[in-house]
Amino acid sequence: MFPGTNCEYDSARACLRAGLEPEIVVVRNLTASALEESALALEKAIRAAQILFLPGGFSGGDEPDGSAKFICSFLRNGRLTDAVHDLLKRRDGLMLGICNGFQALIKLGLVPYGEIRAMDEGCPTLTFNTIGRHQSRYVTTRVASVQSPWMLQSHVGDLHAIPISHGEGRFTAPQAELERLIANGQIATQYVDTSGAASMDIDANPNGSLEAIEGIFSPDGRVFGKMGHSERRGPYVGVNIPGDKHQPLFESGAAYFR
Repeated sequence: MFPGTNCEYDSARACLRAGLEPEIVVVRNLTASALEESALALEKAIRAAQILFLPGGFSGGDEPDGSAKFICSFLRNGRLTDAVHDLLKRRDGLMLGICNGFQALIKLGLVPYGEIRAMDEGCPTLTFNTIGRHQSRYVTTRVASVQSPWMLQSHVGDLHAIPISHGEGRFTAPQAELERLIANGQIATQYVDTSGAASMDIDANPNGSLEAIEGIFSPDGRVFGKMGHSERRGPYVGVNIPGDKHQPLFESGAAYFR
């Protein structure tokens, strides 16, 4: 939980429902010593965990000049970078980022590359919605690939009604990168219209993402980043919205370790 995170309780509930045992680690930034203590606490938690989840919100107020900069700066700390790589590369762990968490994953390089690395202008990113303002509503997404532990309980073609809330969710990438993601099966989920077809229409695609991309995987599928808030569901949530609101990401993550 970083300063500005606002989805930690919904996320913890989703994990609990799936049979996981969530631990919320609070990153404190009031003083330099609090930051150092938080880095040590997060490193310890990552090294003891099987899954690292970065929930949504507005870390650092999405300033200056864009989203997730505080999370990225924090996780580029050498100890934390090593802990994340140890989780993913040596301990068979998983990582999930939703909304602000996805913004952090893509700016760190964890998606689509599977590791924290230096990024440049030729890399995929998430930028401002084409409409020029925040969007908050339900969308329909389609599962485009199941090449990930996060999709163990999903099938290609599954449709879900998912709430979104963001101002910087437009996925962009050079054409060569898009073609590579398509060929590798790394495009996880797409925004679709009422017929289930990927769409660039704003009624279906709230941010103007290229190829209508809502979420992507790392090459091995261990890291999944998506904009839609799959954790925001319950018996009294969106009762007037049609569609299947249960996307079994958390259940799939739990099943992977059983």
